[in-house]
Formats: sequence, structure tokens, C-alpha cells
Amino acid sequence: MTESPMVRAEAVCKDFGALKVLKGVTLEVSKGQVLVLVGPSGSGKSTFLRCINHLEEVTAGRLFVDGQLVGYRERGGKLHELPPREAAKQRRDVGMVFQHFNLFPHRTALQNIIEAPIQVKKVKKDVATARAKDLLDQVGLSAKANAYPAQLSGGQQQRVAIARALAMNPKLMLFDEPTSALDPELVGEVLAVMKKLAAEGMTMVVVTHEMGFAREVADQLVFMDGGVIVERGAPREVLSNPQHERTKAFLSKVM
Repeated sequence: MTESPMVRAEAVCKDFGALKVLKGVTLEVSKGQVLVLVGPSGSGKSTFLRCINHLEEVTAGRLFVDGQLVGYRERGGKLHELPPREAAKQRRDVGMVFQHFNLFPHRTALQNIIEAPIQVKKVKKDVATARAKDLLDQVGLSAKANAYPAQLSGGQQQRVAIARALAMNPKLMLFDEPTSALDPELVGEVLAVMKKLAAEGMTMVVVTHEMGFAREVADQLVFMDGGVIVERGAPREVLSNPQHERTKAFLSKVM
């Protein structure tokens, strides 16, 4: 039996009222792969990411994570939305890192990381704390355990956000432009943590404008525009020899 992909999207559509943001996106991400999504603003990349996590409901099509239908149960060929509690349970296995770090401002770095494992997974506090300290060490911030978000640089806050997502032991990590809100000199430290995760075999879907990261770390690159996949392939191939005019035009602006 072949192993099911970590992410499988089948003709995924998403409308916001009359606005069609995703128009039939089909793709697969194998376990341990890094998929990078690139494209202009408004092309549907972030919306697609949010659909994987069921933060947005799909209008049509199906999304599977690790072989499980996301957000719905299928009965007699019809989709029935999961109750919020069950949808939240599915979401536990998927870590998400946003553009703006979304840390709790009134909690220290350590407290931010232990919150979800204790509240959601009912992990004992001493166990969660030990794991959080280990994760802070992994993202190079063991000295900042007791610092509050306001005392940290943007790059440090984003690394805490990554550690917080990892604290739930996800099988899939989603990154939505994790470096776009950072000063240029802080981008490298966040990308370094992401590279390390990729090297350790974490399955990742990353929306980013960092083409160097895409070239170096991604297994596949998908260029989206206007809610559809325009071009996909091995990152070096697509970046150095794009086949589609829209891809060429986009890359000429960002490279």
C-alpha cells in the first residue's frame, strides 16, 4: 500500500461572496517534503494555507491531511461539516506560524509555548515546561525564556511562535509569510530555524517571497496567480527557467 501524502488538495475552491479566491487548486505534498507557494498578493496562497488548517472552509473540492478529510465528514457522497470541537481536534496536529507573531503579550516566551500543550493536550506543567525549554534552545532563545514579547525583536518573537507551534508535536507545519513583517537583517535567523526543521524531516507548506529559501530548501515550488496554479516543479527549474509568461513576469520583479 502506498503511503498517503501529508496534504492532498482536490479541486479546492474558495469564494468570499462573489469573489472567487481559489479556483480549483489540486496538489499533493508528500510526508517530509517542503512545498513553497509563491505568487503576487491576492493570488490565494494564504487562503489556501488557511483552508488546510480549516481556518477557512472550502467552497468546493476536498482537502486531506494525512489521509483524513479536513473539516468535514463524508456520508453518501455528501459532505457534512464537523462540529467545532472535532475540527479543533484535527487542527491540533497542524502547526501554523503567521506573518504577525500572534504571541500573548502578557505572557513570557516560555508561558506562550506551554499554554496550548497544557490547555489543549492536558500535558503536565513540568513536562510542558521541559519541552518548551528544549524548543527555546532549538530556536536559539534559551536565554529569553522569561522575556515578554515586547522585550524581543521581531525575529525573536517569530522564533518563539515557531517553538510554540512545535510544542504541539504537529505532523505538518504551515508558514504564512513568516518573514515578511521582519526587518531584513532578522529574516535570516527565522529562515535558519525553518531550514533546520526541513532537514529534520518536518513536512512544511510555506508561503514566502524568500526565493533563496525556496531554491535551497523546497522540494517543490508552486507559483499561484488569480487563484490557480500557474506553474509547478523543482524550485531550481522553475526559478531559473520558468515556462509561463506570468511566472517570468513575477520572478523578474522578485529575484
